[in-house]
Amino acid sequence: MRILVYEFASGGGFAGRAVPASLAREGLAMRTALVADLSAIGRHEIVTTTDIRFRRPVPPGVDLVPIAPGGGEALDALIGSADAVWLVAPETNRCLEHLAARVEQRGKKLLGPGAAVIRRASDKGTLPHRLARFGVRHPQTCLLAPATARRQRGRPGVDARGAARQIGYPVVVKPGRGAGSQGVRLVRDAGELRDALDAAHRANGTGSLVMQRFVPGTAASVSLLADGRRAVPLTVNAQRVRASSDFRYRGGRTPFDHPLAEAAADAALRTCAALPGLRGYVGVDVVLTDTEPIVIEVNPRLTTAYLGVRAVFEENVAALALAACDGTLPPQLISRRRVRFTAAGQITSM
Repeated sequence: MRILVYEFASGGGFAGRAVPASLAREGLAMRTALVADLSAIGRHEIVTTTDIRFRRPVPPGVDLVPIAPGGGEALDALIGSADAVWLVAPETNRCLEHLAARVEQRGKKLLGPGAAVIRRASDKGTLPHRLARFGVRHPQTCLLAPATARRQRGRPGVDARGAARQIGYPVVVKPGRGAGSQGVRLVRDAGELRDALDAAHRANGTGSLVMQRFVPGTAASVSLLADGRRAVPLTVNAQRVRASSDFRYRGGRTPFDHPLAEAAADAALRTCAALPGLRGYVGVDVVLTDTEPIVIEVNPRLTTAYLGVRAVFEENVAALALAACDGTLPPQLISRRRVRFTAAGQITSM
């Protein structure tokens, strides 16, 4: 099978433009790890793309294709020549969703969820209602009006100051669809609200924003494999997140030995059940409070935690994700070691 790996940030999606540093760092690390794992399977022809600013050696036999500014036609040609496409892209401005639709329109196999599922999973405004039906705890959330809402009748959303009064400070303001902590701000009082809204709008254009109650606790994630109907957890991962005015993801450690790890995995499984159609590798971000896990959001794609997850199992996680896309989930895996990992892909045994 000829597999195209397209990682948006390092693979040409920002060719000719400035790349957000966090997306470039994490994207390049994920692309490097994923291509190495797919190549190690030894049964597939692997093709991947690169922005010329982010060249990195690839395993022998992997075809590395530079993408120049305005390289949409080149990408379409690569999609057309592939049997299957593995996308890694931010949900911001529906980027991942639109790429998935582009692959589907050409009749190619997606090694991950389809565009419709990505749209549902990445919509932070409607996610609370989906999760509530499956008994999954989620922060109190308000959908804020887009920047142009005052001039457009019938648009959803509420005034930010009113939402903050309703929820109670501190709150978190973020794009309604986003990734990599871009535009996510912690707001402690009304004086910080305008700067937070501006930052979120810069990251999200005119799209809707959401405001959530800030949940104090331990930041974590759950990595899973899904087959469209069922899911199996791989690891619970601690996250290193700097939460001052903005949020910065630094990496983490896995597997995470925490009293609520099993409950977090269960909440992630119920989250996948609330979003049928999730396929392949999936990440669910949670906060572990003193008493329970609170699901924050769903990542319908490879996440940076993959860098650590792949290092703790003897099994090839990319191969298992391919099998999950074909409907075969593995039994519960046993991790062989514990590691720390950075957002740039550095691994240290614990």
